[in-house]
Amino acid sequence: MDFKPGLKPPDGKDDNGWWFVFCNDRIVVSQPRQDTVQPYFTAMDQLPDAPIHTHYLGTFEDRPCCAVALHPELSFSNDLHSLDLRSLLGVIDDDLLALAGRARHLIGWSLNHQFCGRCGNPLQDKSDERAKRCNHCGLVNYPRISPAVIVAVIRDNRILLAQSRRIKRLRKHFYSVLAGFVETGETLEECVRREISEEVGVAVKNIRYFGSQPWPFPDQLMVGFTAEYAAGEIQVDPKEIVDAGWFDTHNLPLVPGKWSIARRLIDWYVDNTPSA
Repeated sequence: MDFKPGLKPPDGKDDNGWWFVFCNDRIVVSQPRQDTVQPYFTAMDQLPDAPIHTHYLGTFEDRPCCAVALHPELSFSNDLHSLDLRSLLGVIDDDLLALAGRARHLIGWSLNHQFCGRCGNPLQDKSDERAKRCNHCGLVNYPRISPAVIVAVIRDNRILLAQSRRIKRLRKHFYSVLAGFVETGETLEECVRREISEEVGVAVKNIRYFGSQPWPFPDQLMVGFTAEYAAGEIQVDPKEIVDAGWFDTHNLPLVPGKWSIARRLIDWYVDNTPSA
């Protein structure tokens, strides 16, 4: 992606740029035709109201890009819609989705860090880096990034897939590889071992890095791994997992879309597993 992050437009202006607009954590989109969704505005005067927060993101193909937050109680005209950003996964171009995700991440951080957590005074944007500083006590806050691991576990040419209770609550029925947040003082590899053990009661070995993906819901960085089964039988944690099992390439259940690192891990398994 031809994106260059920045704190200010190169010429001090952001005319003719793209404005990614959010209201209540939902992206505001225009729909010029029934078969397209435009996740940005091309001029400030197209916005339905004055922003309450604005962050310059950088340039995409030499085009300045900004993130904007509108008042949470704003209502929209018929040609504008507010959508959960997840609904655009696999719908809009991947580069556009990445920019929109970056914008959502920064806007969420800005709205949730308006006051100092140490002394309660208002925070100010720093001019030399992406951070907020308290001019009263000097505390500096950077955008929060929450690391999480996501793992493809392989056993005898089968992959471990599970249906999480959270996905079930969203009325989605797909199975995926297991994931979980990194805890304080924990390495990524330790997190892999702990999460797999806690959620399905299985031990793993030969943990290898696979890749990563920003996941701005609200501020995760998904770090992907592959691992081999070491010991144990599946015993799901009912608070986290609805069902789990070992699947081969011929009986895969419904899995996530190709926009996710979860699907990339599953596709890696399929591409690297001999057909029976």
